[in-house]
Amino acid sequence: MEQEPMLLEKPGAGMHALARRLFPICRSITGDGVRETLRILQEYLPELVIHEVPTGTKCLDWEVPHEWNIEGAQLIGPEGEVVADFAVNNLHVVGYSEPVDLELSLEELQPYLHSLPKQPDAIPYVTSYYRRTWGFCVSQQVRDGLKPGTYRAVIRSSLTEGSLSYGEWILPGESEKEVFLSTYVCHPSLANNELSGPVVTTWLARYMQSRERRRHTLRVVFIPETIGSIVYLSRHLDELKARVSAGYVVSCVGDDRVYSYLASRHGNTLADRVARHVLGHLQPDYVSYAYLKRGSDERNYCWPGVDLPMCSVMRTKYGMYPEYHTSMDDMEMITEAGLQGAYEALVRCLDCLEDCQIYRTTVLGEPQMGRRNLYPSTSIKQGAYAARGLVDILVYSDGQTDLLTVAETLGRPLWEIVESVKILVREGLLEPAE
Repeated sequence: MEQEPMLLEKPGAGMHALARRLFPICRSITGDGVRETLRILQEYLPELVIHEVPTGTKCLDWEVPHEWNIEGAQLIGPEGEVVADFAVNNLHVVGYSEPVDLELSLEELQPYLHSLPKQPDAIPYVTSYYRRTWGFCVSQQVRDGLKPGTYRAVIRSSLTEGSLSYGEWILPGESEKEVFLSTYVCHPSLANNELSGPVVTTWLARYMQSRERRRHTLRVVFIPETIGSIVYLSRHLDELKARVSAGYVVSCVGDDRVYSYLASRHGNTLADRVARHVLGHLQPDYVSYAYLKRGSDERNYCWPGVDLPMCSVMRTKYGMYPEYHTSMDDMEMITEAGLQGAYEALVRCLDCLEDCQIYRTTVLGEPQMGRRNLYPSTSIKQGAYAARGLVDILVYSDGQTDLLTVAETLGRPLWEIVESVKILVREGLLEPAE
């Protein structure tokens, strides 16, 4: 495939190119836009399985809604001028609008218009999934300029018995214990809040596929937000609870402003510990959010009785940047550097999850490092100091303490500790305790 060289060599450029390709598609929680998006992702992840869940299917306390599709829409003014056109910007139509072809006065039209007085140049993103209605979204500047008269509102959409679509990709590892990545594919042309998550997740999946060794099985889902996680849990709850060791909701990972971490409900899972460890070493000034600031699928994954060990590593958190849920969240909002930075942070998280094993020393008492050419040694940078670092790892490798705890105790990144562990294993001073 033509994109293959870009997958791992230039992740930022490759992810941005895929986002540009996906950006024009109108997605919602159901419909052909989701299917088209998933089919494009299949080009990068051929093993991605697309599932269809019929309208009306019961899923926990919810049910799958009618499928929504849209062909086009226009709001035409009194003099024939086009006020809003779905073909120009798919945010112009309220998501899940029912079909209409009406003539209304400006006064009658106003309840069906949506704008942002505090952001007069932006078109808002508005949906009405579970209440039948319709509407147009325009900038406040356009709305303020509307003249009295008769307007024609035309929305060529359909709400039918159909299905909800989602994608699932599973990469087997050495064990059935899993790392779980979840991202959503349900927003129209929004770059950071929507497309950054799926494109970064795609590259993360390919990265894990490239690893020589995988202790964990990797489970990846591309779902519509909220209803998608509820559907997925209703189908897989028991196996997820039994198998998932850690996971991340991947969302808002495309800008280059800050890094953010949103905790799980109790903030004490392995995923939380790894996220804080990685960001603490890569970007110490990252912004930390408690679970009370939740707003995406962690709401369901961490719900009491579900309690999956999942949290979020993001760039600027959803709802915390002015472009959020507006037409300003366009392809200028995400950058190659922003996408690559999030990708690299999450790669570190995945590596740490893979490498966070428990080891034990194989000798009683401090070993003779000099006899093994480890103290001092020209092959070990910084000589005796580096050898002391090796001994420090041995000190805490008691068959009960995982490497993440060892790294935190020593104040070093886990990925550096792993390199030292390889030396100690090679010399027969350390062995896996699991």
